[in-house]
Amino acid sequence: MKRMLVVLAAAMTCAFGADIALADERTGHFKRNADGSRDCGHLLASGNPDYPPYLWQSADGQHLEGAAADFLKQVGELAGVRIEVLHAGSWGRVQQSMRDGTLDMIAGAFLTLPRLEYMDYFYPAFQGTRTVIWTRDNLDLNYQHWSDLRGLEGLTVINNSFGQDFDTYAAQNLSITEVPSLEQGLRMLSYNRGEYLIYEEFPGKAVAAREHITNIRSYETPVSTENLYLTMSHRSECNTGALRGRITQAILKLLADDAMQNMLEASIRRWGENTN
Repeated sequence: MKRMLVVLAAAMTCAFGADIALADERTGHFKRNADGSRDCGHLLASGNPDYPPYLWQSADGQHLEGAAADFLKQVGELAGVRIEVLHAGSWGRVQQSMRDGTLDMIAGAFLTLPRLEYMDYFYPAFQGTRTVIWTRDNLDLNYQHWSDLRGLEGLTVINNSFGQDFDTYAAQNLSITEVPSLEQGLRMLSYNRGEYLIYEEFPGKAVAAREHITNIRSYETPVSTENLYLTMSHRSECNTGALRGRITQAILKLLADDAMQNMLEASIRRWGENTN
């Protein structure tokens, strides 16, 4: 796959610089004990800020809110730690912060082989998702299989994964342009600057509704169905067996209580109230 990064010259350079500045302000500022060691009663987390109803930027501009943030904070409460979910820049920048160890956790990531190199995954997954194909409503791709996308010009958001199997297939067979944000990808699709967009169902619907993009639609057949996991950076000073065990126990309890479903429904309502 020819994965071309869309570079918007000076505008993109400024945006990237601002993103780094924001991330540097919020990440790596860990609480310390009197002897200089990490205070592991307070963890810093982040995630994809362009991901409603799971995550989006809060009104204060400093944090993320949404169902995944709510779930992670409740996990922390059950595990005996406070987990602060920061707005730490773009999804790509958040992943780099996990590599650097300037964030402790991510509130929702797909499992891919490259990501295993720099973070641990907590099992089981806390939520399943569907990735779908989006097109303009006047274009019918008759999409049923990945091979139906061959020869077409696709769009997706930079640093996104849609499962290891699809990522491998796409790299070898498809032509997909990467763009900085879901909003930009949906607008490009709407303006006929791509034939399809690959993105998850709920976030795509949420952002399209907010931006009043009405000339697009998605296909029922999913590209992939993937699980979202909580993760912890290999380089986090708080990444210990004892803490990982407490977090896993907390995840199991919340899943048994069906807590994520309630949080997701509340988050969808909150997103709608805050954006309409």
